[in-house]
This record gives sequence, structure tokens and C-alpha cells, in this order.
Amino acid sequence: MRRSVGQWYAAEVMTHEERAQRAQDRIQDIARSFQERFKQGRLQLTFGEYLDLFAADPRRYGRDAATYMLDLFDHFGSEEIARPTGTLRRWRLFDLPWETTPEGGRDALVGQEEVQGEIYRSLANFVREGRPNRLILTHGPNGSAKSTIAACIMRGLEHYSSLEEGALYRFHWVFPNEKRLRGSIGFSESRSPGEVEAPPTDSFAHLADEQIDARLVIEVRDHPLFLIPVPERRLLIEEAWSAAGVDRSPPRWLLGGELAFKNQQVLEALLKKYKGSLTDVLRHVQVERYFISRRYRTGAVTLGPQMSVDAGERQVTADQSLASLPTALQATPLYEAFGELVDASGGLLEFSDLLKRPLDAFKYLQLSVETGEVSLSKQNLQLNCIMLGSANEIHLAAFREHPEFPSFRGRMELVRTPYLLSYVDEQRIYDNQVASSMKRHVAPHATRVASTFAVLTRLVRPDQKRLSGEIAELAAGLTAIEKADLFAIGRVPERLTLEQRKVLHSGLLEVVEESRARTMYEGIEGASPREMQTVLLDAAQSTRYRCLSPLAVLDELDGLCTRTTQFAWLREDAETGGYHDHALFRELLRERLLDRWGEEVRDASGLVDEAQYSGLFERYIENVSAWSKNERLRNRLTGAYEEPDAVMMTEVESLLGWTGEPDEFRRGMLSKMAAWAIDNPGQRAQVEVVFADHIRKLRDAVFASRRKPLAELCRDIVRMVRDQDGSLTDERKREVRTVLDALTARFGYCDNCACDAAAMLVRQRFHDLIE
Repeated sequence: MRRSVGQWYAAEVMTHEERAQRAQDRIQDIARSFQERFKQGRLQLTFGEYLDLFAADPRRYGRDAATYMLDLFDHFGSEEIARPTGTLRRWRLFDLPWETTPEGGRDALVGQEEVQGEIYRSLANFVREGRPNRLILTHGPNGSAKSTIAACIMRGLEHYSSLEEGALYRFHWVFPNEKRLRGSIGFSESRSPGEVEAPPTDSFAHLADEQIDARLVIEVRDHPLFLIPVPERRLLIEEAWSAAGVDRSPPRWLLGGELAFKNQQVLEALLKKYKGSLTDVLRHVQVERYFISRRYRTGAVTLGPQMSVDAGERQVTADQSLASLPTALQATPLYEAFGELVDASGGLLEFSDLLKRPLDAFKYLQLSVETGEVSLSKQNLQLNCIMLGSANEIHLAAFREHPEFPSFRGRMELVRTPYLLSYVDEQRIYDNQVASSMKRHVAPHATRVASTFAVLTRLVRPDQKRLSGEIAELAAGLTAIEKADLFAIGRVPERLTLEQRKVLHSGLLEVVEESRARTMYEGIEGASPREMQTVLLDAAQSTRYRCLSPLAVLDELDGLCTRTTQFAWLREDAETGGYHDHALFRELLRERLLDRWGEEVRDASGLVDEAQYSGLFERYIENVSAWSKNERLRNRLTGAYEEPDAVMMTEVESLLGWTGEPDEFRRGMLSKMAAWAIDNPGQRAQVEVVFADHIRKLRDAVFASRRKPLAELCRDIVRMVRDQDGSLTDERKREVRTVLDALTARFGYCDNCACDAAAMLVRQRFHDLIE
């Protein structure tokens, strides 16, 4: 039934009215929710209410900046992570676990567990010593995540301060409206004719806006307990600490801290007016919860090298916005502190590229860090923040030569922050920051090629003279790519004997420490993540490929390596073992890429069931174990007990390329199994985990006899995807489609990058098999 124009209009008007009402209801719901959070969050308190809050949990509400930041680390906790060099402790704070958006995850810190540990150690020392008495200076090459470390801590502070566990409080002064409230309130002593006397109140903190003449905001975030004289405050804090059973001493800042000059002026004026009655003075105190914010420079401030004024003072009484202050205060010259040191109070002050400043621009820090104060014209401003600076190695080296350096060194915690030396970790940087935001499909191995090249440029040849025993010769013989594999995944070269592999694996930490002990330590030079990210972004614009292809990455690396005048690491002379040989690096990466492509196409092809390799090797280990004990094995089919299968064992050893005595090889396999069991108590050993390299080598040997079918498969992938070849039969197309789908599901290929891989395999590996 059709509606008339009037009916249609009425219906539309009603719909709009309903929508408007729903919108209004939604706004009201939001407003009620916010008001409820305001009350529950204790965002505004009287001094007495805050004192009750403090008494309930004195440690939480009595923290200085060092204790607060240490609690931030502990709040998110840590975990033990396994590395080839041993177990490291990682602080979850740097994973930004509260972030729920992909953008947040991209900003997480990758690696640098040693740096995290050093910062935590410094904070713990500050807490033990009673205050932050050193500046933490992270130093390393450009792009080694120094700024990321500070940014993660600041974001953590922001989130932590929004939680009940991280609540922070400061205070302001409130002066009531003399027209509504008469009597000895604020600074007024007279009452106008007809003025109504207001009911008595313990505090003016909760007065409505129309009942307030002035609210004097205090920029320095003094602790509310600073309003209590030091002797009485010490007694109060010690009693609260004892009653709560806190096992850590109160911060010196809390016990002996004094009000900022502006607060002290207001306090003295009020005490004079109230003839020394602190109770009356505290009625004007409004305690307010605040939240750390980088955007608004509250407790989290980054100071760039171009800035030189970190704190100052200015007179504020003349400000017209303060005209409503009581007369007594208007006649008092009030001075407020300002600057980055003030803004960062209670949190973190980051000095980005500190040593790019002239020395005179930060010379004051030497005395300020030592005394915990900064000298201004009207006061010595107490500092309550963690100072975290950053510097690159060039500026630090120059600073070390300065005659003032020894005196500064005693007030700095130097934390070395090198480039990452694991291509697995390095790849995570590019996956997080480049691949995750890429609109183009990112082909498998594109970021691995970039990360491996970057790490190879950073590695240095082990110095045999700085190592001891058998490990010295073994380490000195490592090639660059072997060292990269050793650091990233713990893979020892297959060319070594079993005993040599064991020695190298057990002495890996010594190899790492040897390079760290140098002045030009490993990770101080090489391609930076920023340069590699540019390589990846440029590769994504290649018109030769439809994806971000590892081949495009290699093309960009070829171009990068011609820019020798721009990068010092490109001008280093190649050394024995392939170190600093950038042409060799690219050739090795191409060969590895072809190897990996071949393995993945083989796995996706289904020519041999992957489980057969593990099953064969598991039977081999069972037979070797029985052989070593002179025992028999039960035949799973017949149930009879038989001697170990010597033919099978010899065949497997032959496929693995072993040409020495079988006894040595077999005992090495059992030793490796035993070592894994010791490192993983209570877990059942899985041969595909313990002997992954051997299984891969066994698989390669089996596939060597099946190169022809694999070559034809690669050729047909190219024909079907790129050439749209109609000569393929329907059955063959289904077979190729099955392989392409397997490549997508198992390894993340699309048809285009799978075709690129197949084409390169035909050209480079199977050209002798394809006409």
C-alpha cells in the first residue's frame, strides 16, 4: 500500500525525532558513565580524604619517580626467553601489551634484552640509594632503538598512571566566593550587609565552580604531604610504613622534600592569616589525580638537542587571569617554575641526542643530578624525575676526550645499545614496522633477506688471540654467514666434527663476549634498520614484481652497495671468512633464497610425505640406541625381537654424507639426544626438533633423485600463472592448483610470488632438466 506525502513526511519526522532522542540518551549515558568513573577514580579529593587514602596504602601513594618507574616494570612483569647464547630476561613493558591496535604493536621494542636489564638495574639502585642520582645514557649507532626504548617507557607510564595501581596525585589551592561564603574564609574578614553566613565546611575542595573565586594551579607537582612540616611528616610516614608492613624504606624525596617557592608563598600567607592554624590552611587544598601524558608534557617529556633552557621562573601575579585571587596574595609577588624539568616531574625526562648539545648547555646536570636540585633565581627546585639520555658513538667518543668527562662519568650510567646481531630478531622489526602496513602483498623471505644482509654487515671476525683453548681456533674459522647462523638460531657448521660442534656450542657465550669487549664492539657499525626499511619501501615500488619480492629487495641492495660515499660500512675492506664482503653477502642470500624456495615447493608438492623423514630418522635413533646397549628391538609387525637394522643405519648415515667411523657418528647422535634431555627435563624428545638439521639433509638427499618431476612442476606453475598456457591438461592444472594452494596455506605465498619463485628455480636450478 502506497503512503501519502503527508504520511511519508510524518513517518520521516518521527524517525528523525527518534534518532535525535536516541542520540541524546546516548550522550546522557556517556555523561553518567564518566561521572561514575570520576567518583570511583577519586579524581578530586580534600586533603583529609587524601590522607586516608595514603594511610591505607602508604607505599603506593608515597612513591618517588624511581620507585614508580621500577613498579611500572614489575607491574607488567618479565619472562625468560631462550637464545642460542643462553636465557635472557625480557620485560613485557617493551612489548606494549596493553595496546590493542596494530599501530601500537608496530612500536614495540624488538630485542635489546640486555639494555632493558641495565635500565631496570639502574632503577633498582636508585630506589636503594633513596633517589635518582645518575643520568642513564644509552649510547650506540644511529637507529639502534635508543629512542624506541624511551618511547616504550613513556607509553607504559601513560597507561600505568591510568590504572588504580598507578594513581598519582598533586594539589592546587582553592579560594571560595566571598559573596556566598562569609567569615574567616580565604583572606576575607568582613561581611557585606545582608550577606548570608555559609554553613561551616572542612574543605573547599568540592565546592561548585560558582562558589569559587579563584583556583591557583601549581605547575610543580609537589606531593600533598609536603604541606606537613618535615618533623611531623617523618613521624607520620614512618608510622604509616610500619602499620602497612612495608619492607622498603620511604624515599628520601618524600621524607625531606620541601614545597616549591610558589606553594611556600601561599602557605606562609595563609598561615599568617589564620594565625598559624594549619587545619584552616588545609581547607584550601584541593588534591587532584593527574595522568602522565606525552602529548601534554605531563611526566613524560622529550628534550631535543636544539633546546637549551630546561627550567626557569617567571612572575605570575600580574597575570589578569589571577585578578580574582584574594588581595593579600595579589600583593605578593608569586613566581612559578617552568620548563622541561618541571613538566617531567614524577616521570621521565628524555634528553634525545644529549651530546649534540654544547657542553655548557647541560653542564648544570652534573650538579643537579648529584644534589637532586636545579638552581633558579628564587629557589632551588627539587628534582623528581628519571633522566634518560641518548647519544651516538661518535659524539660519545668525542666527549670521552673532553677534560670534563671524568667528572660527568661519575654521574652517568652508560648503557651500550648496539645493533641487533640476530637476523631473526632483526626480521621482526621489518615485519612489524614495514610489512604490517604494506598495501602490497609481502612475499615470503622478503624481510628475511633484508634482515640477514643487515646483520652480516655488522659482524666482525673473531679475534683468535682474545679467545682461549680449542674455542679460539674454531671461532676464528667461522665465516660471516656461519657466525650469523650461530647467533640467530644456534646452528653450528656441518663441516665440523661432532666434538668440535659440541665445543663451539658450549663456548658460544665466550665468542659473543669477545666481540663485546672491543672498543669497536660488534654492532657498532653496519647497515641500520632505518636504511633497510628504506630498501624495503623502495623494493615495494618495483614494477617488475606484483608483490614485495625478495628479488626486488636484492635489486635494491645491489643499488645500495654502490653508495660507498654515503655509508662508512661500505668502505670497509673485506676480510677472511667473508666479513665485510658485501658482494659475497648478496650472492649468499641469492643462493639461500633458491634453497628455501626449493624446499617449500618440494614440501607443497607432496612428492614425498614430510612425515616419512621424521619417521625414518626416529627408527634410526631407536636402532642406534639399541645398538649402543647391545639390545634387540621388537618388530612392530611380527612382534619378534630382532637385532638392530645395520643396513638401515648405514644407509641413513650415507644419505647424511657421513664417511667416517659409524661408531663416532652414532655416539654423537645419542649425546645430542642426552644433551637435549638435560636442557629440557620432563619433556619427551622429538626427533624433528632435536635433529632438524639432519632431517633436512636427509630430505635433500632423497629429493636429489626427484629433481625432474620438481622441475616440471615449477615450469608448469609459470605456464599456468604467468603465461596462461592453455596446453596444460585439466588434470595437470588441478595438480598445479593444489600445489599453489599449499604454498599459500603453509608458507604465505600468493600466485604471483609463487610464480616468481618457480621461474627463478627453473632458470637457476633446473635449466639442465627443462628444454
